[in-house]
Amino acid sequence: MGIYTDRIRTKLSEALQPLALDIEDDSSRHHGHAGAHPDGGPETHFNVTIESQAFTGKTRLQRQRLVYGLLADELKERVHALSLKLSAPGEG
Repeated sequence: MGIYTDRIRTKLSEALQPLALDIEDDSSRHHGHAGAHPDGGPETHFNVTIESQAFTGKTRLQRQRLVYGLLADELKERVHALSLKLSAPGEG
């Protein structure tokens, strides 16, 4: 794991108390694309799957805004893209 993966995991775990959390660094598939880090290194694109009670009663947009708000610093610094799958307990 990398520094940003660890930061993302810590922030999401502390704020959302997830029942399930999966973070996949998908940066290698985006090397050379817009938003890829100039050094070609990892930790610019992530696939994030979260199941959390915190999402209960929230729309998809509200859930996404919550996660983007939690990760605002990472998005400003290095992370270019997040693919999010966000669900409340019992949702498929």
